[in-house]
Amino acid sequence: MESLTSGRRWAALLALSLGGFGLGLTEFVAMGLLPEIARDLLPSEYAHSAPDAVAHAGWMITTYALGVVAGAPTIAALTARVPRRRLVLGLLGLMVAGTTASALAPTFELVLAGRFIAALAHGAYFGAAGILAASILGPGNQGKGVALVIGGLTAANIFGVPLITGLGQSQGWRAAYLAVAAVFALTLVAAALVVPAVAAAPGGSPRAELAAFRSPRVWLAAAVVAVGPAGFFAVNSYVAPVTTHVTGLSASTVPWVLAVMGLGMSAGIAAGGWAADRDLRRTVFWGLAGLLASVVLFGLTAAHPAGLFVSAFLVGAASLFIVPALQGQLMVAAPGTQLMGAAVNQSAINLSNSLGAAIGGAAIAAGWGYLSSAWLGVALAAAGLLLAVLYFRFDRAPVAAAEPAREPVPAL
Repeated sequence: MESLTSGRRWAALLALSLGGFGLGLTEFVAMGLLPEIARDLLPSEYAHSAPDAVAHAGWMITTYALGVVAGAPTIAALTARVPRRRLVLGLLGLMVAGTTASALAPTFELVLAGRFIAALAHGAYFGAAGILAASILGPGNQGKGVALVIGGLTAANIFGVPLITGLGQSQGWRAAYLAVAAVFALTLVAAALVVPAVAAAPGGSPRAELAAFRSPRVWLAAAVVAVGPAGFFAVNSYVAPVTTHVTGLSASTVPWVLAVMGLGMSAGIAAGGWAADRDLRRTVFWGLAGLLASVVLFGLTAAHPAGLFVSAFLVGAASLFIVPALQGQLMVAAPGTQLMGAAVNQSAINLSNSLGAAIGGAAIAAGWGYLSSAWLGVALAAAGLLLAVLYFRFDRAPVAAAEPAREPVPAL
C-alpha cells in the first residue's frame, strides 16, 4: 500500500466511518418514520386501521434485513479476490442506487425492492471497510479499524437518525431517504479520493470463505446472534407508535427518544468492547441477560414518559453491549475467514432485525397493542440467552477474549 501522510490517513478513516454513518441512517430511520410511510404508501389501509398499516409498513425494516442476510455472505464469497478499495467503492455505489430508488419509487412494492437492493451491500461493507481501516492504521489494529467503522453507525443513532427522522416528519419520508442517499454519494466521492488501494487477502477464494459453514459451531453461534438481539429490534422497530399512541407524546418527541436510545447504544458498544476483551463468554451471557431485563423494563414502564426514556436508553445500551462479544464469538467459531466471519455476523444480526420487526408487527396487527411487540421481544431475548447457554455447553474450549482471525495487512 502507498505511503500516506497523517492527514490523508485520517481523511481515509473518516470517509470509511462516514459509510458506517450512512448505514446507520438507512437501517434505523425507517423505524421512526413508519407512521408517515404507512400514511403515504398504504393510504386505504391506514384510513381503515392505522395499527394494521404501520405493521404492514414494518416490511420496510424486514425487507432491508433480509437483503443484508442474503447479500453479506454471498458478496463476501464472490469478492474474496477483489481488492478492498474497489470492493468498498462498488458497495457504496450499490447503496446510492438502491436508496435513491427507494426514495423515488411510486409504490410500496417498488420501495421494498429498492430497500432490498441497497441492503445487499450492507454486511459486506462493514467487513471490507473494517479491513481497509485496519490496513490504514497498520498491523495489529484490526479491532480499532472495525470500531472506527461501527463508530459511524453509533454516531448516526445519536445525531443523524433523530435529524433525518425530523426531516422526514416535516418534509416527507422520501426527503429523508434522499438525504440518506446523498450521504452515501458523499462517502463514495470521498472514498474514491482519499482511500488507498489494498489488495485482497492472499489465497482468498469463494471456496475458502464458504468453508466456514462446515462447522456446527458457526451455525450455533449465528443462531445466538439471530435470536437474542431480536428482542431489541422488536422494541426499536415500533418505538415511534409506542411514543405517540402508548406514552401519549407528540410525534416531535420521537427523534428525542431515538437520540436517547442512540446514546445508550454508544455507551453500550464502548463498554461491550472493553468487556469482551476481558471475558468473551461472560460478556455474551450477561449482555443477553441485561438485554432481557431492559426489554422487560420497557414493557413495564414505556407508558410513562420517564420510563420510556430511561428504558429506551437501557435497551439501546444492552443491544450494542453484546455486539463485540457476539462478533468475537463468531470469529472464534470460524477462524481463518475474516471477511466471511464479519458477513455471517451481519447476516445473523439482520435476520434478528427481520425476526423482531416481523413478529412485533404481527402482534400489533393481531390487535394486541403496540407494547405487545416488546413482550414478544422478551421471549426472543430469553430464547437467545438459552441458545447461548447451549452453545457454551457444546463448545467447552476456553476462550478469554475475542481474537478474530486476522487477514494479512500490508505495512504502511
